[in-house]
Amino acid sequence: MLSRWIISTLTCLLVAPAIMAQSTLRIRGSDTLGAKLLPQLAEAFKKQAGKVSFDIAAEGSSTAFTNLASGTAEIGMSSRKVKPEEGAEFRAKGRDLQEFEIAWDVIVLVVNKNNPVSDLKKKQVLQIFTGDIQDWSEVGGTPGQISIYTRNTSSGTYKDFMGLAMRDREYGANSQKMAGNEQIAAEVGANPNGIGYLGLAYAHAPGTKIVSIDGALPSTAEVKKYPYARPTFLYTNGTPTGTTKSFIDFCHSPPGEAIITKVGFVPKSRAK
Repeated sequence: MLSRWIISTLTCLLVAPAIMAQSTLRIRGSDTLGAKLLPQLAEAFKKQAGKVSFDIAAEGSSTAFTNLASGTAEIGMSSRKVKPEEGAEFRAKGRDLQEFEIAWDVIVLVVNKNNPVSDLKKKQVLQIFTGDIQDWSEVGGTPGQISIYTRNTSSGTYKDFMGLAMRDREYGANSQKMAGNEQIAAEVGANPNGIGYLGLAYAHAPGTKIVSIDGALPSTAEVKKYPYARPTFLYTNGTPTGTTKSFIDFCHSPPGEAIITKVGFVPKSRAK
């Protein structure tokens, strides 16, 4: 009996560390971060961290905060800062929402590759997306009604673009809302009259071309000088610990920053 007890105890001691080492990080929020960047960071982290798995759902920045609030995510990813009302919800529940700037992104304007328009003034961008300008001939293009593609209302990019490019005015009534960057790229690539915006990591999609703004193309070397640049964030419900903390630390490490750069973002430490 004693030998059985010893064997059983040793087995438990050997198995317990393996069980403790296994965990799943649930990450919810931004499509801009979640479609490419976070999955690649997660894969690299797994190679060094061992038995950890990831459950990533990229359905828009607003879902970062609803999932954190409901306890269905350990990390929220957002292409915008938390809204005052979202932060107030956490404080009302006695929770401490923690913010971690992860990288800088550029909102790039793209048109169909066959569109002769290659540069727009900031005022023209505002007028196009609010519906004040509705035909390409008004900005030096081939006559044709402009088709506007935007992100949906749960997207942080949807709101950020309103602030950065539209003076917080509403989108034109004819604008079409898409679920993610890749959907916008596909629509613009297939529509000669299309225009939309994408994160820089998605800006070289087939059938599209980047439009310069007041003669300037986006530059990762001086990302903050571009008119439609913005920081992106990870959030946690309280101070992160364990695997959650380790993963966020990895994102800020040299190997993590190398992945951020490769995907098409600018690491926080290099953004200027």
